[in-house]
Amino acid sequence: MIGDIETLCKLANIKINLMKTDPKRFFVRAFMAGAYLGLAAILSYTLGAMLSDHSVVGKIAVAASFGIGLVAIVYLGAELFTGNCFVTIMPVLRGDMKLKEIMPMWVVCYIGNMIGISLICFLFIKSGAQEVIMQPYLKGIMESKLNFDVIDLLIKGILCNFIVCVAAYSGVKIKDETARLIVIMILVMTFVLPGFEHCIANGGIFTMGITQLGSTIDWSMLPLHMLISTLGNIIGGSVLLAVPIYIMFRTPQTK
Repeated sequence: MIGDIETLCKLANIKINLMKTDPKRFFVRAFMAGAYLGLAAILSYTLGAMLSDHSVVGKIAVAASFGIGLVAIVYLGAELFTGNCFVTIMPVLRGDMKLKEIMPMWVVCYIGNMIGISLICFLFIKSGAQEVIMQPYLKGIMESKLNFDVIDLLIKGILCNFIVCVAAYSGVKIKDETARLIVIMILVMTFVLPGFEHCIANGGIFTMGITQLGSTIDWSMLPLHMLISTLGNIIGGSVLLAVPIYIMFRTPQTK
């Protein structure tokens, strides 16, 4: 346990150095993370639409299946913005680098994730697959998401990425492959089932909604929703989880 900070800092440095030395490769890794999450969104929301007449079962199915996205990211190797908010803040907390040094990596990762998930979700809707059941299901989700209280949304974003980063941290710590998969799936279910807000996942579901529903929905609150959920995710990973982990496991030599 005592080497956790060193391990996380080494992992962070690998990511940051990749961004500096080969930004194209880093961007593709971020794009693929978004694409993997897009596949999870297709699976989970299709299940939700199919089971929309059975509300409780449908919500459980959505939550239980969405974790496949984070599993793919962890196992196949990709860069997820929300997870990186936790990992790459460690060198900053230790005093090895300044926040402004990791910000370009966060921005590129965020953009890559958004393009990846948006493209996959756009293609899904344009394919016409399950269109009859997806349209009313997406309409209900969009109306619910875009009717929000700012403080509530911020807290949902904080809690969401606290849980996501616990899952990412578990992926680093747990060596047994089966145990790692189970823990990640359950932790992702923990944030999806209560309806917490993940900014990258929201980029995908909003793309589905815009593509499917067009001007039938008032999208004026969407930019604010994305801004607040993103801010909440950053706080959840970089503050609520990272700071306690740093304090718990820093060594006497750690600043």
